[in-house]
Amino acid sequence: MRIERIVLRVIGLELREPFRISSGVTRQRRILLVHLEGEGVEGVGECVAGEAPNYSYETLATARWVLQAHLGPAVLGAELDGAAEVTARMDAAAKGHRMAKAAIEMAVWDAEARRRQVSLASLLGGEKAAVPAGVSIGIQESVEALLERIDGFLAAGYRRIKLKIEPGRDFAILDAVRARHPDIALTVDANAAYGTGEMERLAGLERYGLMLIEQPFAEDEMQAHAALQSRLETPICLDETITSPTRCREALSLAACRVINIKPGRVGGHGASVAIHDACAAADIPVWCGGMLESGIGRAHNVALASLPNMRLPNDTSASARYWARDVVVPAFELDGEGMVKVPTGPGIGVELDEDFLSAIELERIELY
Repeated sequence: MRIERIVLRVIGLELREPFRISSGVTRQRRILLVHLEGEGVEGVGECVAGEAPNYSYETLATARWVLQAHLGPAVLGAELDGAAEVTARMDAAAKGHRMAKAAIEMAVWDAEARRRQVSLASLLGGEKAAVPAGVSIGIQESVEALLERIDGFLAAGYRRIKLKIEPGRDFAILDAVRARHPDIALTVDANAAYGTGEMERLAGLERYGLMLIEQPFAEDEMQAHAALQSRLETPICLDETITSPTRCREALSLAACRVINIKPGRVGGHGASVAIHDACAAADIPVWCGGMLESGIGRAHNVALASLPNMRLPNDTSASARYWARDVVVPAFELDGEGMVKVPTGPGIGVELDEDFLSAIELERIELY
């Protein structure tokens, strides 16, 4: 495939409700989309970088700049046999910036699947017709509000509840949740909110029968995660720490976790995600696909990845209506009666873009030829 045109689009998509984690609150998502065209086929990817550098040093502004000034020019006109070649070209043009690179790389996967007239899931090696969905609940104003949200999501059929926690908003919350729901599949996610001196506090989470404790320490605290995991029966799940297949292998060699959360938009795309998946499968470490408040475009990519065989835990592949009053794809993603999300079977990501809605919410467009 020869990439002949790249269109960068920034859209503004309103969340149904604010989403708060330990590092900040999101009320509206400004999302950067990447459209590729070449030799009669198209592909689309989504950059997961937020507007502020609270979750990552990458932001929408840095991604837009590096895509326009460096990554886009590096791949325009390139004759590509596959996504691995586009990654090599981008790595030669810029160091880091994995979120920006992922948007192009994933668009190339979409275009390649469309060219072959196969689903993205099958091209990646997926085997599942539907994937189990969990739901992530941001930090709430009160315990009562949290319990109401949990009740609603359980009624909707979600197979796992994930709670965002931080020091001071952990034990009291979990006491209340377990008092009402002693047996539900429950995980917690700290988004690196705890210090390494809080080992004893984190060890106290053991009593709640959690499926896993996600990313308690900062992303570069691999040794601390290994030390905590050695003390706990509850699996530690690494998220922000896993930025590449190399970091994954380091975590496995140190026994720093027993579960890994793969976010393709954070690790550089599908190629890196599949490599992480395969390394974990060889080590008998289960993985699952996390979310980053993606629109239906990013969600379609995530659902395809979640169909791989070692994706053994419920994924953050919620229904579109969990976050958005109106999504940008047709059909929107929905849960079936068993808490599953169907894997699209059409060519590429398997859903169509709602172009009228996208045009209405488009804030910026940059075209590269």
